[in-house]
Amino acid sequence: MKHRLLVTVVAAVLLAGVAIGYTALSSSTGEAADSVPVGGGPRLLVLDNGRLATVSRADPAGPREVTAQRCDRVYGAGGTISCLRPVGALKAGELAVLDAGLNELRTVPLTGFPNRTRVSASGRMVAWTLFVDGHSYAANGFSTSTGILDTKTGTLVRSLEELSIEGMAPLPPDANFWGVTFAADDNRFYATMSTGGHRYLIEGDLAARKARTLVDNVECPSLSPDGTRIAHKAAVDGDPQRGWRVSVLDLATGRVTPLAETRSVDDQPAWLDDRTVGYGIQRDDGTNDVWAVPADGSGTAQVLVP
Repeated sequence: MKHRLLVTVVAAVLLAGVAIGYTALSSSTGEAADSVPVGGGPRLLVLDNGRLATVSRADPAGPREVTAQRCDRVYGAGGTISCLRPVGALKAGELAVLDAGLNELRTVPLTGFPNRTRVSASGRMVAWTLFVDGHSYAANGFSTSTGILDTKTGTLVRSLEELSIEGMAPLPPDANFWGVTFAADDNRFYATMSTGGHRYLIEGDLAARKARTLVDNVECPSLSPDGTRIAHKAAVDGDPQRGWRVSVLDLATGRVTPLAETRSVDDQPAWLDDRTVGYGIQRDDGTNDVWAVPADGSGTAQVLVP
């Protein structure tokens, strides 16, 4: 995947265990350090050449502190860090759940190419997506594996295929799920489900082990901090072969607002705050930058973390 090394993260003084989150994603170069200072105000958790790092929220383009922790995908919130990392061959990997001090709490063996991960705002729920077959959402015949871990109870949903989908019994054989985002109650979640050429936004209920489809052409959803909107990538004219437009769906009205970023964005957007959405764009030379854009469709896109 073009953005295989690009990572989405939420953190605010994360290594000090503060639960409130800020968001960024990055992959760049830098020197490694063994530990991360926690002073100096809120910091964004990013990847730096495959190593977990932080940058100042007030100066995201400034100096960064880099740890020795390696991840292909990482996300942090509420004092919990989800690190998807490869082990051995390319098609073997694992989920490592870390605390705010980077201590390993649990690992879950996985098979596939790390693609997406998310942690609920409280730090309790962890989700991940891997490519099992294929490596792009624009390709035909790809296959994904998406699971959820409750770090409080230890309950593990290895695949969203275990859930029942309203109006779809049995589950269509071509169904794929990806891009989980959690609501504030740690039970409700949103994700993408593809089947029959459609890519639906689904709303799930973990306790009930069920979900329902809401709208079409919503991929890689990210729920806003106020819980009212979904940032996502929308296939241009419904065709992923034409690329994706980063957009925001209002859950109450169903209105979709394309944002000011007009380039194709193949990423799971992340909210910097209730007014700003962040996402990754890869340059022609393979360098990844983090961009930010207003969530209401106004303004222009700006580099956040080069």
